[in-house]
Amino acid sequence: MAKYVYPAIFTREENGQYSVNFPDVESCYTGGDSLVEALENAKDVLCMTLYDLEKESKDIPNVSDIKSISLKINEFANLIECDTEFYKRYYENKSVKKNCTLPYWLNVIAEENNINFSAVLQEALKQKLNIC
Repeated sequence: MAKYVYPAIFTREENGQYSVNFPDVESCYTGGDSLVEALENAKDVLCMTLYDLEKESKDIPNVSDIKSISLKINEFANLIECDTEFYKRYYENKSVKKNCTLPYWLNVIAEENNINFSAVLQEALKQKLNIC
């Protein structure tokens, strides 16, 4: 998982909406009713597409220089960044059950102190893995 920046082409359509495509990333396109919405959707679709490529162990496309992109009169290019690690944490935030063992005496003390075992394990794993 990584952070990426890719150029996107924004096209202002006749109806005032925007369509967006990424020349370097196959089948990666979106749009929006406004420029703000198109920018938000561009980031989301880029992240989703690159995350899927990572999960499938496929090659991540090379990034073109934004200055080399040919544009039409109603188009402009903009760089879009995404973080697939953040995307993974945000969208794959389901819980999984894990069994673990600990000494009986430690369990008794923890239960007497109303310790949430899942929360403690999550906090310890994040600290051990240097995850925010």
